[in-house]
Amino acid sequence: MLAPDLLRDAFNSFASGVTVVTCAREDGAPHGATISAFTAVSTEPALCQVTLTRTAKVCAHLDGQPFAVNVLAADQLRTALHFAGRPRDPEPEWAQGSVAPVLTGCAATISCLPWRTYDGGDHVIVIGEVVDAVVTGAAPLVYHGGRFRELSAQLSDGHWQGSMDSPELGWFDASTTFTRLRPHQQRAAS
Repeated sequence: MLAPDLLRDAFNSFASGVTVVTCAREDGAPHGATISAFTAVSTEPALCQVTLTRTAKVCAHLDGQPFAVNVLAADQLRTALHFAGRPRDPEPEWAQGSVAPVLTGCAATISCLPWRTYDGGDHVIVIGEVVDAVVTGAAPLVYHGGRFRELSAQLSDGHWQGSMDSPELGWFDASTTFTRLRPHQQRAAS
């Protein structure tokens, strides 16, 4: 069995943005939780994914409810800590988003309707259908190696440099179709 500390170190080697997932509680009050397990899933349909620890309070409020993914800006470390269980005073500022409460001052806000929920072991995988997005252009807060960080200087001028599906190169556009792969077949035991 893989040692939990080794697995945690391996996962922490991946730099990610920091988000706060927000929703309304049953009484209508806003609620949020800091997470770094967020990813884009699809542009057609527009889907994104958040992965939450099963024991997180937000899981109970999020079940089947609209939510927002607030991509924190580099200057929102206090906000990240507040929603990670280290309350700050004054509290972060709320606003009403298109489908759920949102935080102000974020690099981006992605508003979602519930799409699907999946078992993720000790986590819950929540897929949301994106119905609105706001992008401010602010630099994001980053999490790497168990610490919050800011982005460093840009390393290249090329977007997706080295990628065969670069938007600048025009390899794949919305009209491209792909040949379906054959189903995976188990190898026979020797």
